[in-house]
Amino acid sequence: MITKITKPKVAFFDFACCEGCQLAAIDLEPEQLLDLLNLIDIVEFREAISEKSDSYDIAIVEGSITRDSDIPRLKKIRETAKVLITLGACSTIVGINALKNFQPPQQYRREVYPDDPNKYETTLARAVHEIVAVDVFIPGCPIDTGEFLRVIKNLVLDKKPDIPTYPVCVECKRNENICVYEKGIQCLGPVIRAGCNARCPSNGGYCYGCRGMIPQANLKSQQDIMQKYDLNFAQMREKFKLFLERDKEVFPDDK
Repeated sequence: MITKITKPKVAFFDFACCEGCQLAAIDLEPEQLLDLLNLIDIVEFREAISEKSDSYDIAIVEGSITRDSDIPRLKKIRETAKVLITLGACSTIVGINALKNFQPPQQYRREVYPDDPNKYETTLARAVHEIVAVDVFIPGCPIDTGEFLRVIKNLVLDKKPDIPTYPVCVECKRNENICVYEKGIQCLGPVIRAGCNARCPSNGGYCYGCRGMIPQANLKSQQDIMQKYDLNFAQMREKFKLFLERDKEVFPDDK
């Protein structure tokens, strides 16, 4: 953790992503932004400033790693920073970029670059923690700005990041939502990390899993819930592929 530094230097970096989480990070209310800038000194942030720096205490990384040529850059960031934070689903759990991991390389190359499939470098999508050590993660697609501010504050004050370890279902109940299973809709909420205030189920949707799995997620219980509502567990497994790394990691006991 960062200690005994009154105003740590913070640098933002991006790899394969839409950069929406970085935009969310600067989309704070004016008083929140001022509060943040009173705590940290942003020395590099392509979305907001033109300055760059080779010296920083905290590195905030958005995006998954989809090119081998990006690995040296990521390792240099890790070597420089005292603390490395992953920002959003792509850097934390690979995110939507992992969809190509379920296809042969030549297939997704032809689909994305039909005129010249081998023109651009592209490999399997990987989360940042698969390559370098990560100290703190901020999940979501996009991130929750309130959570982002809280995590940074806690980090600077040498407190725990305070990322929830309970499922989205807890927030649904807190919001007095009717369970979407009662509506015949498949939802990943029982095994997905809370912290978004059940945004999708609360607005007519269902949990897509963008915040990743809770620790020791009970997938057998999830399957029992699906069977109770006469829903298809195999179809639910397909939903995991949208945000959650790779199938063998979500279901490690499968043969």
